[in-house]
Amino acid sequence: MLVYISLTGEPGCAVRTGKTPPFNIQDMESKRQQKVGRQIQKDLGEIFQKDAQHLTSGAFVTITAVRVTPDLSIARAYLSFLPDKNKTMLLETIRENTRFIRQKLAERVRHQLRIVPHLQFYIDDTAEYAAKMDQLFADLVIPPAQPDEEEDSY
Repeated sequence: MLVYISLTGEPGCAVRTGKTPPFNIQDMESKRQQKVGRQIQKDLGEIFQKDAQHLTSGAFVTITAVRVTPDLSIARAYLSFLPDKNKTMLLETIRENTRFIRQKLAERVRHQLRIVPHLQFYIDDTAEYAAKMDQLFADLVIPPAQPDEEEDSY
């Protein structure tokens, strides 16, 4: 495996080690997967706003990302909810009605896709993770640096 390091300040230098390289998950998807994922994300957003309001009980649903398998047969949609009090219950309701949502999606993408992918829904917890990290940094106590005697003599 390659780890990207820079000895001269130039990006792109690589050395073979046992560690994995830093990469973005979107870099691993083909352009077709990304394109289909964006289309499904857009259409799912409209479905939750217009056709499936009864499933969300008035909660605001955001489709943060959609990842599609290379054969375009499975689409994994990551959802966030506001207010997020009953998000596990909302997710279960959405999962129970996946067939209805897939049918509505099929009506929208029938001219773009040959096969409508099976939908899998997950809770996106990146906002909670970011808030937790912000709180950890806010609670961090860093003592002021002690002035050295050498710095004062100059």
